[in-house]
Amino acid sequence: MALIDVEKAIEELTLGEKVALTAGNSPSSPLDLFARNVQGRDFWHTAPIPRLNIPSLRMSDGPNGVRGTRFFNGIPAACFPCATALGATWDTELLAKIGSLMGDEAIAKGTHVILGPTINIQRSPLGGRGFESFSEDGVLSGTLAGHMCKAMQDKGVAATLKHFVCNDQEHERMAVNSILTDRALREIYLLPFQLAMRICRSACIMTAYNKVNGIHVSENKTIIDDILRKEWGWDGLVMSDWFGTYSTSDAINAGLDLEMPGKTRWRGEALAHAVSSNKVAQFKLDERVRNVLNLINYVEPLGIPEGAQEKALNRPEDQALMRRAAAESVVLLKNEGGSLPLKKDGSVLVIGPNAKIASYCGGGSASLAPYYAVSPFDGVSAKSKGEVKFTQGVYSHKELPLLGSLLKTADGKTGFTFKVYNEPQSSGQDRALVDELQLISSIGFLMDYINPKIKSMTFYVDMEGFFTPEEDGLYDFGVTVVGTGRLLVDGEVVVDNTKNQKQGSAFFGTATIEERGVKELKAGQTYNVVFEFGSAPTSDLDTRGIVAFGPGGFRFGAARRIGQEELISTAVEQAKQAEQVIIFAGLTSEWETEGYDRDHMDLPPGSDELISRVLAANPSAVVVIQSGTPVTMPWAKDARAIVQAWFGGNECGNGLADVLYGDVNPSAKLPITFPRRLQDNPSYVNFRCERGRVLYGEDIYVGYRFFEKSDVVPAFPFGHGLSYTTFTRSDLQVSTVLERSRYTESALDHPPSTDVNRPPRELKAFQKVFLQPGESKTVQLVVEKKIATSWWDEQRGQWISEKGRYQVSITGTGVEELRDEFEVGRTRFWLGL
Repeated sequence: MALIDVEKAIEELTLGEKVALTAGNSPSSPLDLFARNVQGRDFWHTAPIPRLNIPSLRMSDGPNGVRGTRFFNGIPAACFPCATALGATWDTELLAKIGSLMGDEAIAKGTHVILGPTINIQRSPLGGRGFESFSEDGVLSGTLAGHMCKAMQDKGVAATLKHFVCNDQEHERMAVNSILTDRALREIYLLPFQLAMRICRSACIMTAYNKVNGIHVSENKTIIDDILRKEWGWDGLVMSDWFGTYSTSDAINAGLDLEMPGKTRWRGEALAHAVSSNKVAQFKLDERVRNVLNLINYVEPLGIPEGAQEKALNRPEDQALMRRAAAESVVLLKNEGGSLPLKKDGSVLVIGPNAKIASYCGGGSASLAPYYAVSPFDGVSAKSKGEVKFTQGVYSHKELPLLGSLLKTADGKTGFTFKVYNEPQSSGQDRALVDELQLISSIGFLMDYINPKIKSMTFYVDMEGFFTPEEDGLYDFGVTVVGTGRLLVDGEVVVDNTKNQKQGSAFFGTATIEERGVKELKAGQTYNVVFEFGSAPTSDLDTRGIVAFGPGGFRFGAARRIGQEELISTAVEQAKQAEQVIIFAGLTSEWETEGYDRDHMDLPPGSDELISRVLAANPSAVVVIQSGTPVTMPWAKDARAIVQAWFGGNECGNGLADVLYGDVNPSAKLPITFPRRLQDNPSYVNFRCERGRVLYGEDIYVGYRFFEKSDVVPAFPFGHGLSYTTFTRSDLQVSTVLERSRYTESALDHPPSTDVNRPPRELKAFQKVFLQPGESKTVQLVVEKKIATSWWDEQRGQWISEKGRYQVSITGTGVEELRDEFEVGRTRFWLGL
């Protein structure tokens, strides 16, 4: 495509064409979904105007990898550690490398715009998408995001900072009114966006679903126009979150350039009518169109054609980078008596629900199909030179484990057949097969499934495979659907999820709860498993008020029924005799996912008991927790070694093993505070939507600001992280720049103020350095005084940097603080970036 003469194009565009450019391109009717052409009639493209050679742009999620255009049966991709894991690295150079690779991945997927990074603030450990954001602190989050965005855009790909702003919970996320002070809005929630833009002005911004102080962000002129555009001087494209547009005139006038996705709900004829009746001025519509055209010109040098084929990279150097990222994100929380690193030549017993599954990412729009995924057990087995044994210990699944990978097709391949028909199963033998696939994963979100032979949104799928259990026993089978589904074993209906359906939380809250059934199976005997699925319109579930994503989704799983006590007792007995023990526990994408906030901070049922009893049997056992956000650790006092491993991406297991065996020195620090219990979290009494609103009652005291102000002791504080080695720091000098030796964060202690309360200290700068044994380095941090000292003055509506003396504190885990002071000679007020 060639560069567009933007002003000339605006003159030549008809009203209808201008309106079309302000919304995503999608089918004009549901049937058109199955006849997608090269212009990209799906959830991920903008509208083209072929008459004027204006092309369609492709967008893709997202925060921890570039999925491409397909949730269902898509092209595999590189999956990086989740954002909290990347936040734990405190490494801008690493984030830049990851951003650069994301740019390459986007180009391979034919994508012009990456929908990420996410830089919302984790008000609570319960937030369903907390794993998508870097930190509870705006300086850490904004700095990392800025470097990631810059590297993406250096590749020519447009980055999208999201979700602007206060999208900090999933509960009633489209309806909730986030009520907060201007000071909290500025100092906590807008700050990461502001600081990221000081490093790199992202090409795009995505608005949040929620309201802020009574107005949905996508139609909030104060936030979009007054702050973002005028005060910060940003001139990129503002798009809505998917289905996060709620008006026609208000959204256009506030500055929302692009409603996503198509088919439009609010623009189209409604917007044309608003322009013709002067509800929207012509020049306002032109502003929106201008930003769309400017974005097209921004990505034009990529040379990505419309309808570009999606490809996989999976290069050796990319795998090495992902392994480095996984390892450098691992936080060593506790290591009494030098329990770690493990001995490579010693035998090891691996225990736990997260050992043999690869918890590589959280759930929702951040999820993707990875090129591969290394489980912790696989990583330990590859690294160890001694014998590696495994025992389950306990299961932690929320829904039954997926069955697909345990099935075989009739010709012996792993997985099952997926056969699509226009007629229901009850039609008998006369149904015409319209599509056939071979799948391995028995979960599928069909929002972007396409086949031109499908006649309507109502269609049917028969999925069939053969299951040979290894053990006798009762087996539980489970079915979750957006639509209807029956699971049959050797012709017997074991689960029927077709009638009297109940609403669940899966598939962004559109699915049923998991319905279960049981059947006794014999070891070594092969059983025919058939799952009969009907698409979304076949369901009797009342989904009014719930955003519908295409023709449906399915999930079916199974597990041998076994008592928790039996599993734990077996693990305990084996642990008593083991030379080395590692317990892998934590959460998965079932527990941390978009569309659903956790109910509590605890691990899944049984995990705490398993850990406690194994530690009693073998006190030297190492506990490894995988989660995107904090969990309670009631056994922490009894554990000698605790490791926080997050959701680690493709190379999760290898990166973990590199740290556990000492090939990589742990250097990560917590980007979020880990409370001892949920009640200690500052948002405890104010989290979740109540009658349409959520009160940000903790004000500016989010995360460590609250814990330090109120003197509440957390389980592990913000910035905590141990090492296998020791460091010293010395020779702090404060001048026009901050000079110091060794490591990590710089915080500023505030002088007493009679006018406002302030946190005892706040992070203002950081830098990560690597040292060889005996090596010294001088580290220089540069912070503008106005950034370092200011707070938001609500009376003036400006930032204020007060005259006075300020203390600089160089801090880090287990090393004495260095302190010095500097002076601000006069009070000043300011606005802008």
